[in-house]
Amino acid sequence: MIKLSKFPFKTQKSIPNGSDNKSTWILLQAGFIRQTMAGVYTYTTFWLKVLRKIEKIVREEMDNYWAFETLMPALSPKELWDKTWRWDTIDVMFHLPAANKKEYGLNSTHEELITPLMWDFIQSYKDLPVCAYQIQNKFRNEKRAKSGLLRWREFIMKDAYSFHSSDEDFEKYYEWMKEVYLSIFKKLGLWDDTVIALADWWTFTTKFSHEFQVKIDIWEDIIYKCRECWICHNEEIVDLVNGFKCSSCKSNSFEKFNASEIWNIFPLETKFTSAFWIQYLGEDNKMQTPLMGCYGIWVSRAMWLIAEKFVTDKWINWPESVAPAKYYIAVIWEENLEKALDLIEKLNLDKSEIILDDRFSRKIWFWQKMWDAELLWIPNKIVISKKTIEENSYELNGKLIKI
Repeated sequence: MIKLSKFPFKTQKSIPNGSDNKSTWILLQAGFIRQTMAGVYTYTTFWLKVLRKIEKIVREEMDNYWAFETLMPALSPKELWDKTWRWDTIDVMFHLPAANKKEYGLNSTHEELITPLMWDFIQSYKDLPVCAYQIQNKFRNEKRAKSGLLRWREFIMKDAYSFHSSDEDFEKYYEWMKEVYLSIFKKLGLWDDTVIALADWWTFTTKFSHEFQVKIDIWEDIIYKCRECWICHNEEIVDLVNGFKCSSCKSNSFEKFNASEIWNIFPLETKFTSAFWIQYLGEDNKMQTPLMGCYGIWVSRAMWLIAEKFVTDKWINWPESVAPAKYYIAVIWEENLEKALDLIEKLNLDKSEIILDDRFSRKIWFWQKMWDAELLWIPNKIVISKKTIEENSYELNGKLIKI
């Protein structure tokens, strides 16, 4: 239970500096975040609660499909990246000088760490398929970092990596992972506005990658949707000189909309397993190189997208699955506090999901409590006052409920 009388991150009447879109200024005003620098934010208690709920949903769905959680370092040696020739080719990677003339990198992705890790555990075809994932901070040296949800220098990502013995096995798992992601979308309230778009990933494979794009006003990508077969394409794979032609049905009829990428999945083939000389003993008793796939979710971007998608002029209508709390209990006058605590016990409410407004001063009148309840937008707003206590009841979202 969070008692607002002790809570340091208070709401504000005016909008603090640093906001450049609607959801960001509401998050700043509600005390959810503060900007440290362009592309880097501090998350306070309520924003962190949203993050943890998103992470919980992601973990549950990944675990259901036999993916196993790890936690890899954020820092890695240059030697790992030299093996894949990526130390100097990832232009957003932070390079850090260290003692004894060594160099380290702040990881923007983790193929160079997961691949040698699995080298110790994949010995035979019987060890495949296998998938490991993590939820961790990533770092990218963006030249033009933007506040809000578009570009960060530090962000949180779920990245998963699968290993396979055949194309058929990889493709089966790849399709499973699409279903995992769609299930996550539903739980986050983004299902209706999300499409799977074909995109380029020429660095790793000759095949298409797949992006999960959310239709939204704050956008980075333009999506072309075929009017015949409904397959979506990122503009990056559309021949803008000769016009749109669907990669599947070859139709040139399309609709176009703005979107922001939230997740992507793509084949890695043997780029990394070959670089690290990972081999396993196949069913034919011959040594073979496993195939890989990669599955990313921008967890922190998911938070911003949800905020921006459900923002109004005054607050964010959080989906109940990720709201900072389930209950906002406003107590009117201090003499009613003990009765409010008794009510919480009687109703058997989950205390970890309660924000208790136990502030009593001349500055905190009823209207201030209700303003904060609306700004935080907790789904169940409970008011306990002398009147409700006398009537052996409480007020829930404006309705009197008898105990």
